Amino acid sequence: MGIGIQNFPEGAAVSIPLRGVGLSRLKSFWYGQMSGMVEPLAGVAGALAIITMMPILPYALSFAAGAMIYVVVEELIPEAQSSGNSDYATTGTMLGFAVMMFLDVGLG
Repeated sequence: MGIGIQNFPEGAAVSIPLRGVGLSRLKSFWYGQMSGMVEPLAGVAGALAIITMMPILPYALSFAAGAMIYVVVEELIPEAQSSGNSDYATTGTMLGFAVMMFLDVGLG
């Protein structure tokens, strides 16, 4: 569900600029949809990879989580705070965290 929720703004981030530069509504929508189609396919490939690499899974997930936290702390938080929208950035971060925690606890 988290990936599905994330796909809405991702599709909009692809479609809206394409529409702005003159592509038709259909083509803009289509390219937005195609940008998200990779994720379910990669999810299946990832599930198959997990089955074969079960012993190193905790280490790989720890590395991935550390890399994501590094990028957020190093790049995204300072950028969000620098443009005068720190209240919006902080509120968005808190709401996003709350939604993901709700999904994590609610869906097990």
